[in-house]
Amino acid sequence: MGAPHGHHLHWHGHSPIHRLPAHVKLVSLLAFVVTVVATPREAYWAFAAYLLLMLGVWVASRVPLGYLARRMVVEVPFVVFALLIPFVATGPRVDVGPLSLSEPGLLAAWGILAKATLGVMASLALATTTEPRDIVAGLEHLRLPALMVGILTFMLRYLDVVVGELERMRIARESRGFRATSVRQWPAIAATTGALFIRSYERGERVHLAMLSRGYGGRMPLLHETSTPASAWARGLALPAAALLVLVAAVVLR
Repeated sequence: MGAPHGHHLHWHGHSPIHRLPAHVKLVSLLAFVVTVVATPREAYWAFAAYLLLMLGVWVASRVPLGYLARRMVVEVPFVVFALLIPFVATGPRVDVGPLSLSEPGLLAAWGILAKATLGVMASLALATTTEPRDIVAGLEHLRLPALMVGILTFMLRYLDVVVGELERMRIARESRGFRATSVRQWPAIAATTGALFIRSYERGERVHLAMLSRGYGGRMPLLHETSTPASAWARGLALPAAALLVLVAAVVLR
């Protein structure tokens, strides 16, 4: 209770956000992100409203804000890219201290930062309140092709197995005095990667044969499938509905 488990992002809890069905949260995430992307960059107040909405979702999820904020570092590549745009973009220039920056570049950088930040915040709200297996089940509920669902299922199931295999190989190398301290050790690391690929491929073949022998026909069996009440859809779509109202107001007032 109150501690992360299951995978590196999920935070175990029983908040209203946790209790929403995974497929409802997936639809809500997609609708919210599309709404944010469609918002004109000049509607600064609209992005402030989106930020307040997302902070409300974070608070309602009961996931510690520090836990969520630390995982925002995934956005760093977008931040670096956005910060470079004003220096390389063309168009009218504006002086900011000793720097000469492009005005269209500043606007483009703002748009990238605002929309990327909101998208990452929404994605973290989903990832921290939904188990990976529930996300896969939600995609299946939304009629994602069975082949893609199967691939995602096995990826989640065997990712930890492959990572554990790699860790055992690393320990075995280091117990024999190996240290990757220079370029000369790269061939050994490449050989380890090749061996890991072969072992994973062979394990996949064995698992597939075992499944075929048990009647597998290309689709994972559904353990349970229940209908989603209208109240769950109403709660789940409250965020994108509010964001849509903000977008309409931003377009009308533009």
